[in-house]
Amino acid sequence: MFDEVAAHYDRTNALLSVGNASLWRVATTQAVNPQAGERILDIAAGTGTSSAALARSGAHVVAADFSAGMIAVGTARHAHNANIDFVQADATALPFKDNEFDAVTISFGLRNVVEPKKALDEFYRVTKPGGRVVICEFSTPPLSLVRRSYFAYLNHVMPRVVRLASSNAEAYDYLGESIAAWPTQPVLSGWLRSAGYSAVAYRNLTLGIVALHRGTKS
Repeated sequence: MFDEVAAHYDRTNALLSVGNASLWRVATTQAVNPQAGERILDIAAGTGTSSAALARSGAHVVAADFSAGMIAVGTARHAHNANIDFVQADATALPFKDNEFDAVTISFGLRNVVEPKKALDEFYRVTKPGGRVVICEFSTPPLSLVRRSYFAYLNHVMPRVVRLASSNAEAYDYLGESIAAWPTQPVLSGWLRSAGYSAVAYRNLTLGIVALHRGTKS
């Protein structure tokens, strides 16, 4: 599915988020706080837009994605950037050594993993002691009015936008359902603690439509 939408993926995301995607990316980059010389794993990196933002700090970013189509587009798009390496990888069986990365991050990808708890265990395994995890994901708005309006947008407005913007509108049919089924912010925080992370916290963005989760490997 992601192979089929890779060509226009970033444009579609910008339209669906009503321009908020870039703001969420800035918030995620600030939460990761990449430093020159660090090694950062960006999972579900897609075409590498988030990886490029992280790499501007001078950190070396491994952009991992399950989709060969996304990897192909990203590799071509960022061929000039020596601080980004693209790797095709399964989030539940990462091809990296233990304690390899200063930070691990994933944006809007954990929801697409069949076994998200297994993925979190893998994130913890490859994070260095003292390293950090940052997860940006669609979430549950705490205010009922916002929640109702948001799900009305997902069910009625978003499908029309997708038909106009995406190279494969049918591939986005799952999106609203997956967001509705995704656990709340406290539940995901509990998953991070169960994986072994400490100092777990989250911050709502855009009234809770998105939540930014973080943790530290002791």
